[in-house]
Amino acid sequence: MTTARTRSLAAATAVLAVLSLATACNRESASSPAGQGKKAAIGIDLPRSDSDFWNSYADYLRKDIKSDGVDALPLSNSQNDVTKLVANVQVFRQTGAKAVVMAPQDTGAIASTLDTLASAKIPVVSVDTRPDKGDVYMVVRADNRAYGTKACEFLGKQLGGKGKVAELQGALDSINGRDRSEAFAACMKQKFPAIKVFELPTDWKGDVASAKLQSLLAQHPDLNGIYMQAGGVFLQPTLALLEQKGLLKPPGDKKHISIISNDGIPQELDAIRKGRIDATVSQPADLYAKYALYYATAAAQGKEFKPGATDHDSTIVKIPNGLEDQLPAPLVTKENVDDKALWGNNVG
Repeated sequence: MTTARTRSLAAATAVLAVLSLATACNRESASSPAGQGKKAAIGIDLPRSDSDFWNSYADYLRKDIKSDGVDALPLSNSQNDVTKLVANVQVFRQTGAKAVVMAPQDTGAIASTLDTLASAKIPVVSVDTRPDKGDVYMVVRADNRAYGTKACEFLGKQLGGKGKVAELQGALDSINGRDRSEAFAACMKQKFPAIKVFELPTDWKGDVASAKLQSLLAQHPDLNGIYMQAGGVFLQPTLALLEQKGLLKPPGDKKHISIISNDGIPQELDAIRKGRIDATVSQPADLYAKYALYYATAAAQGKEFKPGATDHDSTIVKIPNGLEDQLPAPLVTKENVDDKALWGNNVG
């Protein structure tokens, strides 16, 4: 015989079951594109936090993840350490990542990790850097050789084809450091052979760049130009050193040292306005974040891309280990520094 208490318990159980089902459905719907199944989880590793450029990239990522409803696993940061990157990727695998976004700073040491991910059928999007070996679904990057060429041509014209230039190189175990350095050297040799270039490898470290530049200035106080391959880490220590030595002169002064940088961070744009540096090449931190998530989501869904022009003013090219979307990176001078299209003018 069914008692009132038994009926009450049964009714309560039924209500809980319905509520549980509704909650599950809502969760599924909230994380699904147009209700077409649960979104695939994306694992994202940030490469470092000691660079204004990479911190801006991280901010853009967080905003885009939230606004686009991307199912991202908790972001990790490998702090310019490939062993930490490998460990972080392992966590992504264990927590169900269906695609991984990374920006390996040592592009030669990540091959075995890429092989491991490939064997697990987890596609990889590499941002800003292109791994030397190992399959990648897509590299989201600008043409780094063009960075070096643009810097060479700008300084060559500024100096009238003669003088002395310090090149604060990035890490040469990175494809970016190699591309920028090789292109800068080739352009100088071909177009401006009367300019003496002093190559200063820095491993992307601001303190190393400052120390090497100080030593160079002691031997060559008549330095005419500086090419900084990464304003995010080199700008502040370089300007501080020049100011300390009384060498930070405005354009038009006969002792002015012409400076061009790479990154396009707000601090560089302000420095151009104030005449503290002359130019930069703007790496699109905002687009790096946007298309890293775009391609990672596409990869998790099994979509494929082919070389050719895109609908976002870039070109996808074939590389030995995958595809690369080469995003635009404009030269910025006093003539266009206030252009609202520059990401550095839209931060904050």
